Amino acid sequence: MHKQNKQLTPLTAKRSSSGDQSKLQRLRAFLERHRLAAILICGVLLVFIGCAAAFYLTYQPPVVSTDHTPIARKKKAEPVKYYSQLNGVEVADEAAVTKPVTAVMIENSPDSRPQSGIKQAEVVYEAVAEGGITRFLCLYQQNKPGLVGPVRSLRMYYVDWLAPYQASVAHVGGSAAALAEIRNGSYRDIDQFFNAGSYWRARDRYAPHNVYTNFEKLDALNAAKGYNNSQFSGQARADGKASEQPNATSVDLNFSSAWYNTHYDYDAGSNTYARSIGGAASNDREEGRIAPSVVIAMRVDETTVREDGWRQSIVTVGSGVANIFQNGTAIEATWRKGSRSEPIRFFGADGQEIALNRGQTWIGAVANNGGSVAWR
Repeated sequence: MHKQNKQLTPLTAKRSSSGDQSKLQRLRAFLERHRLAAILICGVLLVFIGCAAAFYLTYQPPVVSTDHTPIARKKKAEPVKYYSQLNGVEVADEAAVTKPVTAVMIENSPDSRPQSGIKQAEVVYEAVAEGGITRFLCLYQQNKPGLVGPVRSLRMYYVDWLAPYQASVAHVGGSAAALAEIRNGSYRDIDQFFNAGSYWRARDRYAPHNVYTNFEKLDALNAAKGYNNSQFSGQARADGKASEQPNATSVDLNFSSAWYNTHYDYDAGSNTYARSIGGAASNDREEGRIAPSVVIAMRVDETTVREDGWRQSIVTVGSGVANIFQNGTAIEATWRKGSRSEPIRFFGADGQEIALNRGQTWIGAVANNGGSVAWR
């Protein structure tokens, strides 16, 4: 049999071409009518292909032991964070946690203002030294201000407060009781009387309001004496957050008289308390307005005693009422200090330790008999 080769005539070719065009037109019309559906189908296909590729690239099959039982993969360890025991702020590494703590006695008479180095103090204790005049025990560990002062004399109750921090203490002499205690060999004493090269008298102030130092000198002095670290346990700390219902945006701590009574205005934006004293802004000469993160009024029993002159005596060991101001709120608390070597801690009505905000903490020792604390 012979196969016949079919040849397309011009008419047949024309009909075939016309049919192809008709099919193409019908396809185009179909796509026009179902454009949205086509786009959705293509999108789904693209997402499916992307997910499949991502799974293929990231999938790690389970590790199987020699007896064919799956072995759980270890999760990546979270980066370790380190926090200062002094004021709770995050620090660079473990070594920073145990940096040596240095305490400095700083004057607060009107002739000493504005002082230097106070804004960078990590913890401040404020109490009456004599004659209604308050004085500051400023503690430093991470911060190293370039100028600190005026440096003044030490009192016994400040020794009690600094003892738990394993701190060296910079001062210019002190009361008889304080000097007898600080020089008994149990403390890190860096008194100006015996380390004059680490202090100087400023020419723009008059004595006794003109003794200054800085941390270049104090760090060198500490290193020379082998005071290379401080091991201690500080107060409980936590991240602070401004309260949506603040009840203490204006705080007054009255120590003795108008010259030394302090006022704090809460600022929600920075979550700090702008400090004033004697009716004026409380400023650091180099750093500006002082604004701690936490203000604590620690009520204490205080008396005037005859020592080498008339001095204040404050009961520092035991317990008492405290008012804690942070996040724009007031917290009723109890302070406790079991012994000279133990730190002060603050407890709520439930008996649990209260976590203080991270940052500068200002603790004012307000006398039960004569002092007062108010807020609104």
